[in-house]
Amino acid sequence: MKLIFDENPVKIMSRELPEIKNLLNSGKIKVCVVGIGRIGLPTALSFANSNLPTVGVDINTNLVNMVNSGEFPLKDEPGYAEIFQNVIKNKKFSATTQLEEVVPKSDVILLSLPTPMDTNSNPNYSALESVGKKLHDLIPRDSLVIVESTVEPGYIENDFVKFLEGNDKSLISGRDFGLGVCPETANPGEILKDFKSLPRLAGGLNDKIANIIIDLYKHVFPVEIVKMPDCKTANAAKLTTNVFRYINIAFVNELAILCEKLGIDIMKVLEAADMKYNFQVHYPGPGVGGPCLPVNSVQILHSAKLIGNNLLRMVSLSQEINDGMASHVIDLISEALQSVGKKLDNSKVLILGVSYKPNVKDIQITPAEPVIKKLQERGATIKIYDPYFKSSTVFGIKTEENLVDAISNIDAAVLITSHDEFRHIEPAFLASKSRQLVFVDTRGVIDIHVARKAGLVVRGIGRGGN
Repeated sequence: MKLIFDENPVKIMSRELPEIKNLLNSGKIKVCVVGIGRIGLPTALSFANSNLPTVGVDINTNLVNMVNSGEFPLKDEPGYAEIFQNVIKNKKFSATTQLEEVVPKSDVILLSLPTPMDTNSNPNYSALESVGKKLHDLIPRDSLVIVESTVEPGYIENDFVKFLEGNDKSLISGRDFGLGVCPETANPGEILKDFKSLPRLAGGLNDKIANIIIDLYKHVFPVEIVKMPDCKTANAAKLTTNVFRYINIAFVNELAILCEKLGIDIMKVLEAADMKYNFQVHYPGPGVGGPCLPVNSVQILHSAKLIGNNLLRMVSLSQEINDGMASHVIDLISEALQSVGKKLDNSKVLILGVSYKPNVKDIQITPAEPVIKKLQERGATIKIYDPYFKSSTVFGIKTEENLVDAISNIDAAVLITSHDEFRHIEPAFLASKSRQLVFVDTRGVIDIHVARKAGLVVRGIGRGGN
């Protein structure tokens, strides 16, 4: 596909701020977004929608072909299908797999690459490292590189900059190119809403870089762009918000188990506690999933390990607690089955929801996976129904097409993901499909009293009491 860039770079880092604002307003700044996945594609579309010619680069050939054929890939991301069609029609956005074709003609190279954890629970920055090494030979002089990917504090200044500069130091940051960060903060399924409401943090290797990033993002996003002292402070702030949630979920998970043993309903506890002005409610669950919270906790722990001190022990303990919730779910299922004279081995168990969060099609680090594996290890036969994964294969299991067929001929149903569809399930409907059906609600969705009255054998995380 022919690139939409037809002019040479404007050398943004050699320009003064008033001139850069004029170039932005006239649509002369050309943007390359490397990584057009869950966050990168909406980001690229936002830049293109602000009248800046934008090209997305990705190694996923099928994704690139889909974009260039006019098909929007993120069906579960409200609002962006219309923006996508608009920028494609106006020839402000296209995609390619060829980094070398786009970067030399770009003014801004924005990196939205995955930063997962590896099999040993360490940060994996291999995608950034690989692209950084390639950029060394491609970035034009006086261009600006912005990292939106979530990384630990100090990674940009201590590690990533070396890939761009190269071993030969033929490029020097701050002299030959600009480097800064603006960590993404969007919540999958609500990205457009978040892009329009959440402040962004901007940091650079020097003051001028930070100021240029602020003006660039102000042109694209109608939110406050907060200037941070440097890259590491911006990244530390990003991690802090998610690790805070991770720790508080661990606390509530432990509290929920205590409530079970005391005969207390954790949902009533949280409802009452949330009335106090300085309480921020978090909810228990079967584990913490997704590419953010568990990974960000690994990243901040890695920073602590590099220092060499025994720091952030609370984060390590939170990992242990949250990872242990899958086993607690198995215990709830097993105990409930035993109460009706059944055993977990050879039972048929339906998993309701495999996405890591409600109303999105995404199974990255989903808490459903360890629950399924532990059930299989105990000899259970697994069925899966998820409205976002109909008639597909997930974790080696062919998923069900509809809930009616899925709920038939099972011993237990376990609600893992609180998709909207599951919030409207009638307990009487469930009870009518299987006699003495065990229903384990890990998300506090079902009304336990109504469910028991309908004839279900109900258990839930933290749902003690009558």
